[in-house]
Amino acid sequence: MSTVLPFLVVCGLLAAVLVSIEVGRRIGVRRRSRIPPGTPLVNPTVEGSVFALMGLLLGFTFYGAGARFDARRTLVVREANAIMTTYLRLDLLPPEAQPELRHAFRKYVRSRLDVYRNIPNTNALKAALDQSWGIQRDIWQKTVEAVKAGGPAEKSLVLGTLNEMIDLTTEQTVALMTHPPRGVFVMLALTVLASSALVGHTIVAGAIRDWVSATIFALMVSMVVYVILDYEFPRAGFIRIDPVDQVLVETLQQMK
Repeated sequence: MSTVLPFLVVCGLLAAVLVSIEVGRRIGVRRRSRIPPGTPLVNPTVEGSVFALMGLLLGFTFYGAGARFDARRTLVVREANAIMTTYLRLDLLPPEAQPELRHAFRKYVRSRLDVYRNIPNTNALKAALDQSWGIQRDIWQKTVEAVKAGGPAEKSLVLGTLNEMIDLTTEQTVALMTHPPRGVFVMLALTVLASSALVGHTIVAGAIRDWVSATIFALMVSMVVYVILDYEFPRAGFIRIDPVDQVLVETLQQMK
C-alpha cells in the first residue's frame, strides 16, 4: 500500500483536531463577554477529567496495539519454525512419498507469503487464504497416507509438528482480524475532539491567540493516534511487520 494514504490520515487527524480547537476558541470568545472577569471558562474538575480520560484511552489503545503487533510478529516466526521442522521430518517417511510432499511444502510456503503480502487487499487475501488452506489439506492427506507404513515414533514426530503448523495458521488468521471494537476507536476519537475543543476554549483566557501551543497539541495528539492505527494495521502504513516475512523467505530457500 502506498505511503500516500498514511500521510493523508495524519493530515486528516491534524485538521480535525485544529478545527475542534478553533470551534472551542470561538465558543470561548462568545462566553468570555458574558461571565464575570476572573471566572474560569471551564470547570477545572471537568477539564481535568476529560484530559485524564483521553490519556487513559490513548495509553490503553497504544499498549494494546503494541502487544498485538508483537504477537503477530512472533506468530510468523513460530509458523516458519513449525514448517521447517515438519519439512525436515519428512526424511522419516518412505522415500517414494518425499518428493511430492517436499514440492507441496515449497508451494505452501509461497502461498503463505502471498497471504501476508495481500493483506491490504481483501479480495486477493481471500483468494490467497483459500489457496493456502487447499494446499494444507492436500499436505495433511498425503502425509497421513505416507505415515501408515511407519511406526508410532514416525507418526508422532511427523504428524505432531504438522498439526502444530496447521494450528498456527489458524492462530495467524485470527490474529490478522483481531482489533479493538469499533466503539473503542469512536470513543477515542470523540474524546480527542472534546479535549481539543477544551484546549481552544481555555486559550481564550490568554492575552494573545496562542497558535503555537494549539498547533503543538494538535500535532502530537494526531501523531499518537496515527501510531496507534499503524500498530493495529502493520501492513498498511509506515510501521511495517513485513521484514519479519523474511524468515519465511529464508525457510523457502532452505527447502531443497
